[in-house]
Amino acid sequence: MHSFFFQAFIYLFAAVVSVPLAKRFGLGSVLGYLIAGVIIGPNVLRLIGSEHHAVMDVAEFGVVMMLFLVGLELRPAVLWELRGPILGMGGLQVLATAIVIGGAAMACGQAWQPALAIGFIFAMSSTAIALQSLNEKGQLKTPGGQACFSVLLFQDVSVIPILAFLPLLATIKMSGAEGQEHGPLGSLPAWQQALLVLSAVAAIVFAGRFLLRPIFRYIASTHLREMFTATALLLVVGIAQLMQSVGLSPALGTFLAGVLLAESEYRHQLEADIEPFKGLLLGLFFIAVGAGINFSLIATHPGLIAALVAGVLVLKFVVLWILGRAFKLDNAQSFLFGFALAQGGEFAFVLFSFARSIGVLTSEIADLLMAVVALSMAVAPLLFTINDKVVQPRFTKRRAEREADQIDEHDNPVILAGFGRFGHVVGRLLRANGFPTTVLDHDPDQVEALRQFGLKSFYGDASRLDLLHSAGAEKAKIFILAIEDDARGLEIVQTVQQHFPHLQIIARANSRQHAYELMKLGVTEIYRDTLGSSLDLSVGALRALGMRGRRAYRAARIFRHHDELAMRDLVNWLSDENAYISRARQHIENLEQILKSDETRLEEARDPAWEPGYDGA
Repeated sequence: MHSFFFQAFIYLFAAVVSVPLAKRFGLGSVLGYLIAGVIIGPNVLRLIGSEHHAVMDVAEFGVVMMLFLVGLELRPAVLWELRGPILGMGGLQVLATAIVIGGAAMACGQAWQPALAIGFIFAMSSTAIALQSLNEKGQLKTPGGQACFSVLLFQDVSVIPILAFLPLLATIKMSGAEGQEHGPLGSLPAWQQALLVLSAVAAIVFAGRFLLRPIFRYIASTHLREMFTATALLLVVGIAQLMQSVGLSPALGTFLAGVLLAESEYRHQLEADIEPFKGLLLGLFFIAVGAGINFSLIATHPGLIAALVAGVLVLKFVVLWILGRAFKLDNAQSFLFGFALAQGGEFAFVLFSFARSIGVLTSEIADLLMAVVALSMAVAPLLFTINDKVVQPRFTKRRAEREADQIDEHDNPVILAGFGRFGHVVGRLLRANGFPTTVLDHDPDQVEALRQFGLKSFYGDASRLDLLHSAGAEKAKIFILAIEDDARGLEIVQTVQQHFPHLQIIARANSRQHAYELMKLGVTEIYRDTLGSSLDLSVGALRALGMRGRRAYRAARIFRHHDELAMRDLVNWLSDENAYISRARQHIENLEQILKSDETRLEEARDPAWEPGYDGA
């Protein structure tokens, strides 16, 4: 038997080696952790224990930490804002998946009670895999990513009623040893088991409402950060132990505790203290899942298990895709939604074990289905890869191949390229002031979405000469560049300068470097998209610190003027890094001196901005 330190060394070594390699090959960290678990597990190198329960204890604690932090994010305001997607999309997903997979289980010979339990358990998806993968790929803020987040929230909360509901489906009479496997639940009648589940949840709710805040207030008064961290970990571990002692999911208890602390003044401190532990423990969770795959069972029934894994993934994907389309996600986002949530979830291990202990499922069926869950989770990163490499490029290509719209506006004085978060403000302001504007945008979804609000725009690539002719570039006076793609924006500028030199170009710059590139092309009217809002915020901060309005706005104008002058000087020094840095430092010092001198001059002149009672520009 290996020592604790040897086991810890093996887990950490496997993570350090496998994850960078997996990310280098574009597989993502999750698949790297899973592969590492398979390699060091009892089926390959046998470097960690072969006891399945020991492996899953490590795994579940990673989920415990993660779900506590997820709970901390579930502020009532967030839940209310997402009530439609959470209750509507989340509720329909769990119910529809349970019915479809439960029906398939009945078709395979299961009675309706175990079939319904199987359906509800397979309705769960992996919060850890889905959220981490979406975050890594920058897809969490997309419509499909937000739909995933809403459904996962509902799934996490729905574990509570599922745990209470499962005892009512028990059909197998348990022996004394089996009945005691999960604490007192196994030896109680079904209605008492359900009552005990609800009572445990109620106890945590009561403690969270009336006990946790006073405890954290007392610990915070000591001003010892390590004590606050210790208390946070004690809370998580203590609730996990309490839930496990009555045969319930430790992750469920800590999730509830997180929800109850979401509105407390200690939420941010708790997140900061536990976040480092969560990242590491989640990695251990994925390693443990990989190590816990029962390959001997898979080797005994390879065809059956492969068919079950494929069946679960396909059925869940179809339900999710249909649901995404029903909730107005486009095809590309519906595919992301389906691929992200098609796998089984962490709670399935707990729920199948619980269902076995209370007589809903036989041990053989439960072990078989837990292997299916583990394999579906192992396949999940590959589903993301298929979506990224095969599915999404098809939609991108299809959009690129779409014919440009027929433009019926040829005499407008302004052509605006890009109607996203930046461009549509410009377009609306121009049109509201009586200046007709021809809007071109290369995102068909954006074009269609804005047309629903009465904002007319045309689909097409503004770098195409024929499209610019159709938009009336010969007669227009101004060309406004407001797209987000830097490289394509520079290409458009070159096309306009070459074929329509009479057009005055006013360009949005997405960064300082982008502004330099535009300057090299001879564009003089350049507006950085974050500069204005940054200065507005700075004015607000200065006023909050006691500076009068006119003085704050004057300081912002001085800053803008001298920063623009500095940019036009620094563009000439880009080829010499040392000289560029030296000139930039000089400009920064000069600007600070100018602002200080201006402040002194205004004070000496008794500017009204310094008079008591002045409150605006």
